[in-house]
Amino acid sequence: MLLAASYTGPPELTPARVFTEWTVDVPTVLLVLLLGGAYALGVRRVRESGGTWPVNRVVAFTAGVVLLGLLGCSFLGVYSDVLFWVRATQNMVALMVVPLLLALGAPLTLALAAVPGPLAVRLRAWGRGRVLRFLTFPLVMTLVLVGPLIVLYLSPLYEQSLRHAAVGFGARLVLVGGGFLYFWTRVQLDPTPRGGSHVVSFAISLTEAVADGALGVTLWLGPAVAPAYYLALARPWGPSAYIDQAVGAGVLWLGGDVAGLPFLFVLFLRWMRDDERQARVVDDELDREELVAVLRAPVDGSEPASTPGLWWETDENLAERFRKR
Repeated sequence: MLLAASYTGPPELTPARVFTEWTVDVPTVLLVLLLGGAYALGVRRVRESGGTWPVNRVVAFTAGVVLLGLLGCSFLGVYSDVLFWVRATQNMVALMVVPLLLALGAPLTLALAAVPGPLAVRLRAWGRGRVLRFLTFPLVMTLVLVGPLIVLYLSPLYEQSLRHAAVGFGARLVLVGGGFLYFWTRVQLDPTPRGGSHVVSFAISLTEAVADGALGVTLWLGPAVAPAYYLALARPWGPSAYIDQAVGAGVLWLGGDVAGLPFLFVLFLRWMRDDERQARVVDDELDREELVAVLRAPVDGSEPASTPGLWWETDENLAERFRKR
């Protein structure tokens, strides 16, 4: 009874309250309005100028903005300071799901199409600058993706994010920003400072999965995180602090892998399309070379003049396939 009397948080989380518990997180609402309004304005300007903008990109970006709002205003925002597993779900979605949806909306391409020409030129120059080239270097980008969660949970920053709303919101922004940096450069719907191979994308995704697994095991088997905060909270309902942290560790471990599946699917589709595009280029080049060879052949039946071999006969990747027999 003493514990129940000292508890001042939200009521017990039940399946019904997942849908009925809401809060107004002002920073989140302002961010949602800013992102959604800017994107809608960009689409409007593009269409007013006679251009078109794919509906699927609008849907993807809108879904990302809505999900970002739910992280702060739904039951996730209400219970994120009370239950470890809820905060873990909030952070994992902020890192792996929201940024992917935003990147699929191609917001940078939209911005370049919507702003005046001189400003677009400056934005392109900044996008190719040293800072972004450094941040999008594969090793750096891997650290940007896997580092924030590790630093957050294995340092005093996690407890500070629970005690201070501004720190919690800032940590969520860092997660969304790091995730967007990764998905922006890997999905490549927008212009990027560097070209990237699909092999690098899969390697970084594998590293992220390993890091999530290591973090999950550490939180599952390791000491309690922010024990003083959760003890002082005196929550009289729900799982114990140990079970709560164990469930949250599972969310970070397995949830990261599940959340990464849509991206792997998108990456696989783009890989297939790139292979098809390259195959068409090779086929077109072969057809042109064959046509040139036919046109150069003599029409009087004499032997053609000695000419160097066709390019595919000397190309190391195609020589075996087209070697004369």
